[in-house]
Amino acid sequence: MDQLSGVSVSSAWLWLDSRGLIVFTLVFLVTAEYLRNRRPSNFPPGPTAFPLVGNMFSLDFNNAYRELTKLTETYGNVYSLKMGRSWTVVLNGLNALQEGLLTKGDILADRPIFPIHVDVLPELGIIFTNGHMWKQQRRFALFTLKYFGVGKKSLEFSILDEFIYLSKEIANHKGKPFNPHFIINKAVSNIICSLIFGHRYEYSDEKFLKMMNLIDRGTQIEGSIWSQLYNAFPVLMRRLPGPHHTLQKTYGEIIELMKTEVDQHKEDWDPSEPRDYIDCYLSEIQRKDDEVDAGFHEDNLVMCSFDLFGAGTETTSTTLRWAFLYMAKYTEIQEKVQAEIDRVIGQSRQPSMEDRANLPYTVAVIHEIQRMGNIVPLSLPHIVSRDVQLGGYTIPKGVIIIPNLTSVLFEKDQWETPYSFNPGHFLNEEGKFVKRAAFIPFSAGKRICLGEKLARMELFLFFTSLMQRFTFSMPPGVEPQLEPRISVILSPREYEICVQVL
Repeated sequence: MDQLSGVSVSSAWLWLDSRGLIVFTLVFLVTAEYLRNRRPSNFPPGPTAFPLVGNMFSLDFNNAYRELTKLTETYGNVYSLKMGRSWTVVLNGLNALQEGLLTKGDILADRPIFPIHVDVLPELGIIFTNGHMWKQQRRFALFTLKYFGVGKKSLEFSILDEFIYLSKEIANHKGKPFNPHFIINKAVSNIICSLIFGHRYEYSDEKFLKMMNLIDRGTQIEGSIWSQLYNAFPVLMRRLPGPHHTLQKTYGEIIELMKTEVDQHKEDWDPSEPRDYIDCYLSEIQRKDDEVDAGFHEDNLVMCSFDLFGAGTETTSTTLRWAFLYMAKYTEIQEKVQAEIDRVIGQSRQPSMEDRANLPYTVAVIHEIQRMGNIVPLSLPHIVSRDVQLGGYTIPKGVIIIPNLTSVLFEKDQWETPYSFNPGHFLNEEGKFVKRAAFIPFSAGKRICLGEKLARMELFLFFTSLMQRFTFSMPPGVEPQLEPRISVILSPREYEICVQVL
């Protein structure tokens, strides 16, 4: 009997000890999570972060760029959020972005390493690499693109030649409604394809169409909450089904298409007569065979080609699709553009970059399309390489920085009518074009878009040529829809348009 009583007492104590251990563990975890959620000393303010998920589920990712801009009303131009377990600081307004990207740009020059990129793409290329490799790859890309005509007359001719193909494709619709999405994508993409691959594609080419669709699908998934969840909880998300797994397949297919182009180049490559970026890169691999940290090898060639192709296709073509909508909505502005082009260029020749100085209104309209289109609203993220002061706050090493371009492109102190389409933002009283410091659609600093010069040339020549040749309008009874489709970039929702030959 005493023996049984002893067993009961021991079991009771064991149960009490187990319960105490569970309670202690729970208290410890809650306390640890609370401490993790506390902002460091002199850290930017921000909304309360929930345990584990932080602010992830308190943001609407379909309107993230608007919500992040609205938070400035409560927390100021430099504030913080917690995405999962990682702190993020959002920079808003021209002054904050200039301080972060220009004045202290060296400290913010790196990109964060996200699990969704590490798992889907190798740590190669230009866009998401850092340090010596990034500097070498960016410098080589800029030099090579310039060698093959970026900013020069030779590429101008290529763009105008491509416009001939584009105009025939548009004219074939004979004024009937059509979706311009992939027609414009193909025209713009052929310019970067000629620079990377040394050739253009026919618009009906199946491989070309596949690349267009894959890029569109990939950017859509990467801009969704699935991507954010993957980066915040990679161990869990690797095991859960969802669109994030489709991204791996999508980008994998694009990489294989890039490898095909590289393999074809190797078959007839002549180092003495480079035809394009791939040829030059193959020569650089030979020349820098002993510089391993520079990253010149075939796998990186494939990834750099991927980066250039994707960036060189989506951004400019998206801006032109916004242009169609704005011209169809604001017909009086379209008429003024066409009148200026008729007066300066006429109908007997194609536009040239030399005409730019004599077309101030047209150039102002292009800039206003870029401002209102706001296609890369949050730019690409940066990461702090060492402790830094921003906006009077201390930002520790390793914190992710989001430059909110939307907050600058629509900043009330910088634009007279920030939410209205107004080409006058870029014109002085004499009607001459004026630059604006707050016009930063390509971001700023050391990570400014390396394709900026190419994009500016393409936008001017394609837009001016289109306005010279065509008039754009919506189908009868249809109003232009300016609410964007959300992905990595802000693009128009799918629409049809009518185009009449002048």
